[in-house]
Amino acid sequence: MAEGLPPANPRQTRYRRTKTMAGQLDQLGIKSSDIKYVAVSHTHQDHVGNLAMFPQSTLLIQKAEYDWPGPLNQTVKAVASINKVQGDHDVFGDGSVTLITTPGHTPGHQSLLVKLPKTGALLLSGDAVHFKSNWDNRGVPDLSFDKDKTAASMQRLADVLATEKAQLWINHDKQQSDTLKTAPEFYD
Repeated sequence: MAEGLPPANPRQTRYRRTKTMAGQLDQLGIKSSDIKYVAVSHTHQDHVGNLAMFPQSTLLIQKAEYDWPGPLNQTVKAVASINKVQGDHDVFGDGSVTLITTPGHTPGHQSLLVKLPKTGALLLSGDAVHFKSNWDNRGVPDLSFDKDKTAASMQRLADVLATEKAQLWINHDKQQSDTLKTAPEFYD
């Protein structure tokens, strides 16, 4: 939503994007019906907001997240086809896209490892890491569902980064996000 979704509490952050997902797909000449799989890191409002655009896609979500009685799980449960995975999941069976289980922020949080031919490996943290300062100091945000699991998941991400020689993309880190390409630009 270009103007964002007003938060229930006016003191909370109101997320806005100048480019909507629908607009970015349109720029690329892709229809939502072309998308076979959609994965969410977790079921918080700022991570499930566009699910209704993909009614024909298969949602990939950790079973622990699906089963969690979070406030937005009705959004998730409205999707027609759902694959409730348990643990890491190789999406295409070739190692190019792998869901990495990283519980803690929520019970079934997952991150995403993408291996691109030219760019190399990218590890998208979701909310397993909120900001670069959290990462650098291994600081666990107070809003974590389980702080011990969050710390363990951060270590798991560090291990994956080392093994895969990957770049870490931190979802809510504006300074890093401002340096990344967005549609119609791309990484290959």
